[in-house]
Amino acid sequence: MKNIIDRLKGIFPEDTHQRIFLVGGAVRDFLMGQERKDIDLAASLTTEEFATLGFHLVEGRSTSAIWHRHVEGLGTIEATPLRDAADLTDDLRQRDFTINAMAITLAGEVIDPQDARDDLKHKLLSACSRRTFIDDPLRIFRAFRFAADGWRMTPECESLLRERDWSRELSSIPVERFSREILKALEKPEPERFFQLMLEMDAGRNYLPELFRMPHVPAGPLEHHPEGDLFSHSTQVLQRVAAVSRDPLARFCAFFHDIGKLATDPSCYPQHHGHDQAGFGMSGTFCQRMRLPAKYGKALAGVSRLHGTFNLWGQLRDSTRIRMADQALKGGIAEILPQVSAADKAGGSEPAEWREALRIAGMSSEELGIDLQSLERVQPSKRTAHILQKRVEQFRAIPKASF
Repeated sequence: MKNIIDRLKGIFPEDTHQRIFLVGGAVRDFLMGQERKDIDLAASLTTEEFATLGFHLVEGRSTSAIWHRHVEGLGTIEATPLRDAADLTDDLRQRDFTINAMAITLAGEVIDPQDARDDLKHKLLSACSRRTFIDDPLRIFRAFRFAADGWRMTPECESLLRERDWSRELSSIPVERFSREILKALEKPEPERFFQLMLEMDAGRNYLPELFRMPHVPAGPLEHHPEGDLFSHSTQVLQRVAAVSRDPLARFCAFFHDIGKLATDPSCYPQHHGHDQAGFGMSGTFCQRMRLPAKYGKALAGVSRLHGTFNLWGQLRDSTRIRMADQALKGGIAEILPQVSAADKAGGSEPAEWREALRIAGMSSEELGIDLQSLERVQPSKRTAHILQKRVEQFRAIPKASF
């Protein structure tokens, strides 16, 4: 923190130092001994001062305006403007949770108007006021994200969440803000807690109606899915993938890998014939609606369509294995597909041949020993099959002992 403060003193003129405060997550993380990538400030500076110092004003559709500047080696600085330095305490009391309502001056003094350090010590989430969630209902999901990181809400904080139906308030908040909280939660040690709390608190149906249907859909026949419902199954798969991968994309695909089962006609329960193809068709629209990056829709579509077949690896033809490896490479799920498929059942593991299948699927025609002239002699409609056959031959030539 001393290094950060020294850097900030170098950025801001000395006559502004008493008007600048480190706040929010930067203070919380410092007091917990954790590194912080970005810096949050509250600053009593004029518009002219901010602009002169290289800051740019960003005005959100549903959030307050914040001044931004990126500093090499320090990260992004986000500064909330204060009318006067004396307004700092009021600003802190209007924040979400007490652990985010502390400040540090550029002289190194900690300002803690709500005695948050005890909450910090016990990893407790206490609301700053009874208006915490009213002022910004998205803080509900921020609380769930903190829970995924091992924090516990105080009974008073939980009571504020449970005392009303938040549907109307949440309906006015852009889905992008909700989705950002999901992606942050997926990076935490217990990402399943985010979804569990959504159900427990009945919050977020307008954003994620699929989640609220999952507990009422059987995961499959009980002999294959003794856990029962689709939510329980999806939670188990997420937990298993989270144990081996910190990639939020892998964890996202793990939780929603069976999204296609939501399309099954209830008269067919507990069977879900064709859910893999149904999931493939649903994934793009689902992720677009959630305003997620394009790679999420592409990856989820691939995992939804391929994971069931991948689970039958030992029964597949070599040509099917190579085609699947090719599809995984093109879909950006070469690592994710075996992780999700292994997690789809207790004790699952990646097939020994998978890495070789990926290597061969990624080989060029030249690497496969196919020269351009010989390929041109093959009928255009049969060239793809010709190349696939060469890949299969390469795959079969690998000594079994090497797997």
